[in-house]
Amino acid sequence: MPSGFQPVPQGGPIDFSATERDVWTRVRAALKVDAGDHSYEAWLAPLVLVGCDGDTLRLAAPSAFAADWVTSNYADLLRRHWSQHQPSIRRVTVQQGQAMAAAPVAKVAAPAVSQPLPVDARYSFDNFIVGKSNELAYNAALAMAEPGAPGFNPLFLHGTTGLGKTHLMHAIGNAYLAHHPSARVAYLSAEKFMVEFMAAMRAKDTISFKQRLRSVDLLMIDDVQFIAGKESTQEEFFHTMNEIIGAGKRLVITADRSPQNLEGIQERILSRMAWGLVADINPADYELRLNILHAKVAALGSRAHVPDDVIEFLARKITANVRELEGALNRVTAFALLVNKPISLDFTRETLADLLRAHEKKLTIDEIQRKVADYYGLKVADLLSERRAREVARPRQIAMYLAKKMTPRSLPEIGRRFGKRDHTTVMHAVKRVEQLRADDREIDSDVATLTRLLDG
Repeated sequence: MPSGFQPVPQGGPIDFSATERDVWTRVRAALKVDAGDHSYEAWLAPLVLVGCDGDTLRLAAPSAFAADWVTSNYADLLRRHWSQHQPSIRRVTVQQGQAMAAAPVAKVAAPAVSQPLPVDARYSFDNFIVGKSNELAYNAALAMAEPGAPGFNPLFLHGTTGLGKTHLMHAIGNAYLAHHPSARVAYLSAEKFMVEFMAAMRAKDTISFKQRLRSVDLLMIDDVQFIAGKESTQEEFFHTMNEIIGAGKRLVITADRSPQNLEGIQERILSRMAWGLVADINPADYELRLNILHAKVAALGSRAHVPDDVIEFLARKITANVRELEGALNRVTAFALLVNKPISLDFTRETLADLLRAHEKKLTIDEIQRKVADYYGLKVADLLSERRAREVARPRQIAMYLAKKMTPRSLPEIGRRFGKRDHTTVMHAVKRVEQLRADDREIDSDVATLTRLLDG
């Protein structure tokens, strides 16, 4: 049994609250959207809620292997979804055992002998969206998975978090197995490599550890920067690399930086990693982000309708990395399904308010006034005047509405910026524009266009 996992006691009911049961139901629904049907049914559906203990969410899995796999691959996802409902939860533990829940626990198959550390079937080359920023890495990954001797070895992929390095590694593994069904493929993070090696040293059984990894046909090590400064782990890693490459087997390594920029790792390891092909993955540009979202929406099928203006909005606003972009879309679609509401731009803004605050530039009321005045062929002074003609009053109300929706400013402050002493004027403007958007297609189109222009 992996260290740190203790069996959950058998017998008797689990003591957790109705609130926790409700949160677990919501989290499971979101996980199914996030992870996909195959991975959800294999790894997440069998999980049983044990309860919350302080800042820790405790879950049970039907086997030690399943507990270890979920901890390594889904703990952060579980924590993020649960903390949306209960912010005090900061970590997740998954234990072996069949905690006594009303729902039956599905069985998770043990890994096949040929797969000591299996790859994730969710990830393939077919569902990896290619653009200028990742084209080299994608083509190199394809070549590494093809039959016959690769033209380079190892393959070193680098880029910041959330850009698709792990996706490409699993895609390599799945494609290689499609060509060689009996091959032995192993994927693990550098941190897991270190943890398992140290456990083998403590158990005085490093021979089994060495044999398990060095006997594979394709070895993939993720996030190698995490072994920086760990001398004994680096020693074993170097010899593992040499054994794999020397035997003509395939090695794929990822890191958040190129080999020459990694610190705290032995020079001989850096040199060995740079022998093969080094390919970087850069942040996705707008076009690639848009293509990624369209592909994700297409995969949802009839489960959710995501309008084009929402897709474009997400592609413009969520620029940090692909993982966060996909997570934002998953969050919107999952929440829409849970509350049974249609997805719109306003719904998306409300659902992602915390995430958007971290990305948004500080939009000012002055900018809104200038943009609205330009759009309607007016001067800002017209919006600030007392003129009540419809061609001025309506744009003024729309500008107030946008100021309320797109800035954190209070109603009295917005009123003052429009020369109004009474904030009820702003309240009336907001209500009036909301009513017009529902009844007047032209006004709704104007507000949507202005919103996009201001978002840019």
